[in-house]
Amino acid sequence: MKFKRPKDEHIEINLTPMIDCLLFLVVFLLLSTTFNKYSRLNLILPEASGVPAKKKGDKIEVAINADGQYTVEGNSIGKSDESELMAAIRHGIEGKGVVPLVIIADGRASHQSVVRAMNSAGRLGLVNINISTKVPAGAGQ
Repeated sequence: MKFKRPKDEHIEINLTPMIDCLLFLVVFLLLSTTFNKYSRLNLILPEASGVPAKKKGDKIEVAINADGQYTVEGNSIGKSDESELMAAIRHGIEGKGVVPLVIIADGRASHQSVVRAMNSAGRLGLVNINISTKVPAGAGQ
């Protein structure tokens, strides 16, 4: 008796339906997603509980009051001009080499005033910039 041999069928996996389903999912997700230009996050900023510096070395202090007036190394600057601020910081770093800059800003000072001080220090090549903070009462106990 002669039996017919089964022919070897080549197994194929058709990927077209799977790709169609994935593309449909991608289009659905793109259409159903909303893109907000501004994210609205409720931020709770931490209080600074750092340790005060142990040794007092050479540093440049720039104080900013609530009105945006600058004081560099105890010398008040007449107007809040960036060129005068840069000149005062440059005068403060003469002969000191590489020193850190400490910005002491009032809590009500505008953000622009602090950024202006940081920008002026950056233009003068100062890379070690610190912002002074107040340690909350009872934090170090």
